[in-house]
Amino acid sequence: MTFFIVLFIVLMQFLWRYIDDLVGKGLSIGLLGELFFYAALSMVPMALPLAILLASLMTFGNLGERSELTAIKASGVSLVKTMSPLIILVAGIAVGAFFFQNDVLPRAQVKMWTLLFSARQKSPELEIPEGAFYDQIPGYNLYVKSKNQQTGILHDVMIYDVSNGADNSTILLADSAQLAFTGDMRYLYLHLFKGEQFENLREQRYGDRNVPFRRESFLDKEVLIPFDANFTRLDEGGMRNQYVGKNITELNQTIDSLTNRIDSLGRASLQMQKEGHISQFSYSRLDGKISNNAGKGKDSSSGSAKETAALAPINIDSVLLTLSPSEMARIYGNAARLLDNRKNEMEFRALQVHDEKARLRRHEIELIKKFTLSVACIIFLFIGAPLGAIIRKGGLGTPLVISVLLFLVYYIIDNTGYKLARDGHWIVWCGMWLSTFILLPLGIFVTYKAMNDSSVFNADLYKHWIRNLFGLPESHHVTLKEVIINDINEGEALAITENLDLLALGWLSTHKARPGYAAFWNGAYTHETLQRIGTLTDALVTYLSDSRSLQVIDTLNRYPAVRPLWVMRPFRSAKLMTAAKWFVPAGALIYLIALPYCRRTYREITAIHVTDLKLAEELKPLPAIASTASANDSVAPAEA
Repeated sequence: MTFFIVLFIVLMQFLWRYIDDLVGKGLSIGLLGELFFYAALSMVPMALPLAILLASLMTFGNLGERSELTAIKASGVSLVKTMSPLIILVAGIAVGAFFFQNDVLPRAQVKMWTLLFSARQKSPELEIPEGAFYDQIPGYNLYVKSKNQQTGILHDVMIYDVSNGADNSTILLADSAQLAFTGDMRYLYLHLFKGEQFENLREQRYGDRNVPFRRESFLDKEVLIPFDANFTRLDEGGMRNQYVGKNITELNQTIDSLTNRIDSLGRASLQMQKEGHISQFSYSRLDGKISNNAGKGKDSSSGSAKETAALAPINIDSVLLTLSPSEMARIYGNAARLLDNRKNEMEFRALQVHDEKARLRRHEIELIKKFTLSVACIIFLFIGAPLGAIIRKGGLGTPLVISVLLFLVYYIIDNTGYKLARDGHWIVWCGMWLSTFILLPLGIFVTYKAMNDSSVFNADLYKHWIRNLFGLPESHHVTLKEVIINDINEGEALAITENLDLLALGWLSTHKARPGYAAFWNGAYTHETLQRIGTLTDALVTYLSDSRSLQVIDTLNRYPAVRPLWVMRPFRSAKLMTAAKWFVPAGALIYLIALPYCRRTYREITAIHVTDLKLAEELKPLPAIASTASANDSVAPAEA
């Protein structure tokens, strides 16, 4: 069910993309149905992974929502064993998808693209509007002022024949006309009544001021305009030779031939660079000039002088200075022409290599696509089924939203990798397997979490983690309960309050709001004491949340939630703390970052002490609690 739903959606996407090429062409229903059938086959690689993801989410979401998955786990059956029938099923689907990609998809794509290109080249359906120029007939513009819908007569017709250019157009004016097609549907037949025709007697050229033209008046005139209204199906051979129409064997053969061709082009370019025709050409011309100059005014010993000059090193500048200006210009001109020819030849070979490499990448991408669909089906099963077991929501609501979001991520990553591989920025296999490299760890992670019943989507857990990471403040929110089952014991509540106040006073007596640099790295703000204060504060607030006194509830909301932050003790090891203290650049930076959190923690502990006093007065005034404000030397009872 999900497969056909997803296939329908992606098929509608195909229709929206190419609707301009299909509308207004007069295509038959059978032809459109054939095109949509082959398009649906071509969309299977996109629809199948999303369908498996959605179906697995819905299946295990329904099992979790109805507590059936809990019963299965309680009976000793693990999640992987529960998934084993689906793993076998999807493995079979993956094998079938591979053969589909290799055998069926190339033929479907060849037929789909052939039909689509044929539809693009078909002439649009003739529908001449009233009061506007119609330019869908190649080389002609038609204007009709009005039409008789019953008889089909066109009134006040203007025809511009611009097939020879706008400057040499032929103009036809008629009071009325009849429009029809010839029997073979290749020509448009116009029967014109009572009009005129204007045309140039010769072709107008640039600069012509007067061009003779011919004016013809007629009462009855017939005109044939080339307009092929038939649908001509293109040959599938051209598309079958493209990368989309080949299976694995044909792709490997094409890749081997393209690789050999690229290597041969590279060797030819390298050989061309090694030849050095430019220097040889220039040297031969200059050597001839040297020989000629050396032979002037010499006697019989000129032969030995020429041999000596040929063996001696040549100073090019001095030789050029001996030439006449015309000879020097001729040599420079020949060298420049040779350089231009060599440059053009090298650029042509570079373009050839670039085009061949682009074709090679296209074939390699199509080869890897034969395997990515099967792997994506298996990965999406191991993402969808565990997520469904964790979320425990069935139906089409939540699973549809999650599956669409995950598939969008997959599609964006896969399309990005495809473009990087197609343009040659990345290696082909790296770009095409990019989505698999990213989604495979996600599948392993959610499967592991589902097997261990971990709360992956527990919002409070992530909020608590973010608060601890960034040190965000936290407070208690207690409301007066309408129904209270367990009454509080004021004596027990006062005992907890007294212990909490002694802990707070003991901590305040040994800590400062702004610890020194050395004291900070020596462990001034230890996590153990702060953890005990925070735990005891939570216990007191939880116990007194059953109070019937509105004043007590209001006082409980004044308690801050004390949490030991990692920034106040970055390292658990004492050796690392000491090393960070002596490594001043990093240690000073961490110390400056931690100072605001240290001051806030000091204020929170002070607020706990003040709130303890107020809460003790509201419960039952105890001198012991009141006197603790001055008992700063009583640190030992805090450890009790």
